[in-house]
Amino acid sequence: MRRTNEIFINPDSIIRSTYLMKRKSPLIVCLLGALLASSGIAQAAKPNFIIIFTDDQGYGDLSCFGSKTIRTPNIDRLAKEGRKFTSFMVASPVCTPSRSALLTGCYPKRVGMHQHVLFPASKKGLSPKETTIADHLKSQGYATACFGKWHLGHHKEVLPTANGFDTYYGIPYSNDMNHPDNKGKPRGGWEGMDSLWKDPRSTLTKWQTPLIEDEKIVELPVDQRTVTRRYTQKSIEFINANKEKPFFVYLPHSMPHIPLYVPDDVRDPDPKNAYINTIEHIDSEVGRLLKALDDLKLADKTYVIYTTDNGPWLPFRHHGGSAGPLRDGKGTTFEGGQRVPCVIRGPSIPAGTVCDELTGTIDVLPTIASLIDTTLPKNKIDGLDASGIWKGTVNQSPREEFLYYTSRGAIEGIRSHNWKLLVKKPRAQRRGNANPSVVQSPQVFLFNLAADIGEQSNLAEIKPEIVKTLRTRMENLDAEITKNARDPWVKK
Repeated sequence: MRRTNEIFINPDSIIRSTYLMKRKSPLIVCLLGALLASSGIAQAAKPNFIIIFTDDQGYGDLSCFGSKTIRTPNIDRLAKEGRKFTSFMVASPVCTPSRSALLTGCYPKRVGMHQHVLFPASKKGLSPKETTIADHLKSQGYATACFGKWHLGHHKEVLPTANGFDTYYGIPYSNDMNHPDNKGKPRGGWEGMDSLWKDPRSTLTKWQTPLIEDEKIVELPVDQRTVTRRYTQKSIEFINANKEKPFFVYLPHSMPHIPLYVPDDVRDPDPKNAYINTIEHIDSEVGRLLKALDDLKLADKTYVIYTTDNGPWLPFRHHGGSAGPLRDGKGTTFEGGQRVPCVIRGPSIPAGTVCDELTGTIDVLPTIASLIDTTLPKNKIDGLDASGIWKGTVNQSPREEFLYYTSRGAIEGIRSHNWKLLVKKPRAQRRGNANPSVVQSPQVFLFNLAADIGEQSNLAEIKPEIVKTLRTRMENLDAEITKNARDPWVKK
């Protein structure tokens, strides 16, 4: 029996209160976090989390995923010591909506972040009313940090520090976007990228991409040659500073989004090797991060997740990556646009294993909540607890279906188990400039991904019953999301 003079602290009550008062009183939230830390919950037993999220990296751009040209020994180490996921999906084939899905566990349309990417002139961002991975972990006493590309709104009200992160250091949007109006940037396709690669100082003379620390621009333009290394260094310093408490590091690298840059001391001057050089530099930085965990004896209590935001930007050729066996790349709903490489290492993750079960970034938030035995707020999300397939304790994913939205947020497909349906409207209709007097039927594709990962055999005409069933299900699921969608933050 508890003594009458003993103060009992209910952690669940603290957690609920933290959510209710999120951002309305940062001081109160901090005090609640401190109270939680002193409440007898064994923080030392809580695992740490690191999410490394690259930009525009293809399914075939790691040696552990079959690359014959790119050497990634450190990421391969994560696969050897952890689990490789071969049916891991992102919720959009472009940056902004994909990132919103990772952090919130929602299809981008549900949180109003589905209509393509944000630009320096954009007036909206991810609403601070949404619960991010950082929000949830911070409410559990975690130190939280974001080092890298944000791309969920550059206004102070929607930067990482307004969305659950204690600190932020990185660029607010893509590295090919210029502050403040996106004008004056170099033009050209892969040939133009060749010129930039041959002139490493072009990062300072051709671009005006800002570097932000917390809420202020501290470098304009950012020196993109060193930014990958600096993100890693900031991560290592943060881990060292918070090694005695649980921490969450979100490390969304700017690269290999074009334009590509690496430090002068590791640069291959041949532009034909630009992409290879960039990925191998990222891999070496992953190695530095893993060494820091080893040195601090934190490796066994830290989940490290390595994945990317969408498929490779194929028109840029040797400045873009490879989708390996998959069809197409960035910007499309074919597998090459949204199936991405993923490796996860951490406590109870079976070493050297491969999981082909369907899962993705929208499942990361509820899975993390499950791994630390916590409950998420009641806001509707689309993610599912995938901890069983992370740990290999179950053979079947809780995710039986997955929706495909275009880069501009229109519903275009659904996967159910191994069947995948795509209903692609003509390009003019998708962009809203079709001639209303000309009626064009959509292209309908049906693939059996178990037998046809490259999506080469269209079975739509010979399996009309499956097409009908999947199309109805796709439309019904999208209708629910549309009806219950929440508003993003909009600058007034």
